[in-house]
Amino acid sequence: MVVGWEWDDTLFSGAAAYYQRGRLPYAPGLADELAEVLKLDGRGRLVDVGCGPGTVALSLAHLFSEIVGVDPDSGMIAEARRGAAEAGVTGKSQWVQARAEDLPADLGTFTVATFGQSFHWMDRDLVAATVMDMLRPGGALVHIADLKTEVRNVDCLPYPAVPYGAVEELVRQYLGPVRRAGQGVLRHGTPGNEAAVFTRAGFSGPQRHIVPGGQALERTCDDVVAGVFSMSFSAPHLFAARRDDFQADLYRLLREASRSGRFSERLPSTEVLVCWK
Repeated sequence: MVVGWEWDDTLFSGAAAYYQRGRLPYAPGLADELAEVLKLDGRGRLVDVGCGPGTVALSLAHLFSEIVGVDPDSGMIAEARRGAAEAGVTGKSQWVQARAEDLPADLGTFTVATFGQSFHWMDRDLVAATVMDMLRPGGALVHIADLKTEVRNVDCLPYPAVPYGAVEELVRQYLGPVRRAGQGVLRHGTPGNEAAVFTRAGFSGPQRHIVPGGQALERTCDDVVAGVFSMSFSAPHLFAARRDDFQADLYRLLREASRSGRFSERLPSTEVLVCWK
């Protein structure tokens, strides 16, 4: 678990409606990379733990006979169900409102378990051990995250970069200098070194794969604002009665940074850790 912090159900309260628009997608080759590495052929079952609005599970639905998404936030589960209906995969999907710590929740066994930038919020040793028991022999645990070590400059692109530093400073002006998370704060950030946790749980590996990004994106002020409200540390509920004031100041900051109201950005590469049972 995160040192000095306890999970509560307001962590992403109100963020679900902004998630799909605000968050940058994973690198476009992710599904093909996993299909090749995991030898996926449209059969088997996937459980996506901390599924959010179904971002990972829905992108992989064509590679499995059934997908199951698990998330504690009711708004995220509602968005995932809506996304499944739009994608035409309602019949092969199940969306369960539950914490990862509540698994296995009578969900059966799975071929693959995925964590899309969600594992750091969990009791990691407990959840890794539980997922090990939920996987069929030869099954895989897959940890998916943006690659944090690359530089993504926007030189030669048509619009200015998103002023992330100024946005974060504005959030601090409203919410204080220590990053918020639900009803608590993250004084020491979230934990890393996932590979060691998976090893302790008995998994072999991990195999590390990088799916290249770098594609140029065009973002509007509305996109950037949605991205801010999609984050746990700046979720809408944290601003309480000052939310409208914050949003107005955020739009003002963004328009000062780009007169056109548009920004250039490059898609992050995606880092994938594959561990085997």
